[in-house]
Amino acid sequence: MAARGQPFFTENFTTNLDSIELFLGREGRPAFRRLLARIFDDVLPIIARFPRSGRSFLAHRLGSRDAQLLLDRLQSMLRKGDDLREFTVDEYVLLYLVRRTRVYFLAIKHHRQLSFDLQQFWP
Repeated sequence: MAARGQPFFTENFTTNLDSIELFLGREGRPAFRRLLARIFDDVLPIIARFPRSGRSFLAHRLGSRDAQLLLDRLQSMLRKGDDLREFTVDEYVLLYLVRRTRVYFLAIKHHRQLSFDLQQFWP
């Protein structure tokens, strides 16, 4: 099934892009521009044509009870027929949702970025 219509970029996705740009810093500007080009020139056309080309996010093997509880909570928020997927783009992991004929880009992270915020612990 090909996705119809324009992809939807969530506020979280754009915030993630801002944090990647900040994470890469001034020296990383060329890398950030390459990332944007890869997303818009390569990834979007692939996902638009083959929305289920990414790996199923829910297929991950879990190693802890806490992770299973979080996954269960996540699954309870999905609608029937929703497909949560991830797509690797160079050094980045992109999370997206296929809902009916629409693709929602939810999050993107550089593989070296922490997946949680520790700033609250240190002034």
